[in-house]
Amino acid sequence: ADGRTATAGLDRIEEQSMRTPIAFRTGLAALLVAATAGVAAADNLEVRMATLAPDGSSWMKILNKGSAEVAAKTESRVGIKYYAGGVQGDERDVVRKINLGQLDGAALTSVGLSMVEESIRVLELPRLFASVEELDYVADKVWPYYQKKFEAKGYTLQDRGEVGWVYVMSKDEVKSIADLKSMKPWLWGDDVIMNATFKQLGLSGVPLGVPEVEPALTTGRINACYGSPLAAVALQWNTKIKYVSSLQLSFSIGATIIKNDTLKKVSAADQALMGKIAKGMQKTLRKQIRKDNESALKQMERKGVKVTPASPELIADADKAAQKVWAALTGKVFTKAELETVLKYRDEYRAKHPAK
Repeated sequence: ADGRTATAGLDRIEEQSMRTPIAFRTGLAALLVAATAGVAAADNLEVRMATLAPDGSSWMKILNKGSAEVAAKTESRVGIKYYAGGVQGDERDVVRKINLGQLDGAALTSVGLSMVEESIRVLELPRLFASVEELDYVADKVWPYYQKKFEAKGYTLQDRGEVGWVYVMSKDEVKSIADLKSMKPWLWGDDVIMNATFKQLGLSGVPLGVPEVEPALTTGRINACYGSPLAAVALQWNTKIKYVSSLQLSFSIGATIIKNDTLKKVSAADQALMGKIAKGMQKTLRKQIRKDNESALKQMERKGVKVTPASPELIADADKAAQKVWAALTGKVFTKAELETVLKYRDEYRAKHPAK
């Protein structure tokens, strides 16, 4: 029964996505508003939030549930309005609108987060983590550090959400880097990590905005892309590709941000209520997205998409390129100390949980 329910839910996401252009990397967190208090609070405050997540998706179901609970618990003193499905533009547009005061915050992928504080991308380096448990351990350790960096720039960074493991998806089978070089893969121009990865692998990507990917797959302008299985289903990419490489490139995260100026309008009591609500949703969100990603990949296989096992040679080539990406971005996107801190905690986890 659980399998049928999960499949039905994914089918609804797939149907909804045919009507709503969105961006794929919707590593997303629930709204958690726990900022500095002590100022006069506004009555009936509407917090305007944008996201690329589609209506009907697992992300929006959880965010909307949290929004309704916030309204109820604050007796409508605070309302959260989500502009879903990318209607406010791509994440670059959204961050610009927040800075202009046209929006109050957003649920963003790490690409959008990097437009406020680029160093957070150190958590999404290719081939960095071998499991979600490693990611959870490291992210929990370093997240307060990044919250302080966002705070210094006028934002409150809430707890992380996620998109999931990122895979290469293509119309033709990928067994080697040489196969990828012969293709026309999509490249998200604002993604500094993927730009560096493509460069190290010797790939010539086709730069496109996320809403342009599905039509580009349809016309043949591109014949390969990358993303999580759930994102592929939501964006209808799964209907345009035939193969998924089992190689996990990276783990895509996200989070909600909100301008501190907006939070100053919320009373301390209401901020506490909102924080408590969101704290309970964070684990729910990650658990649900992980479950849905597994179900989405199985659904793709049932509908004819073949998952190609990554060869030892492909894995070795990807690991080699990843190390070069880490080195190339150190001192440019993140500091050496930030990378060393992440690696320290990752290795600390591995020492405590040796591979069996």
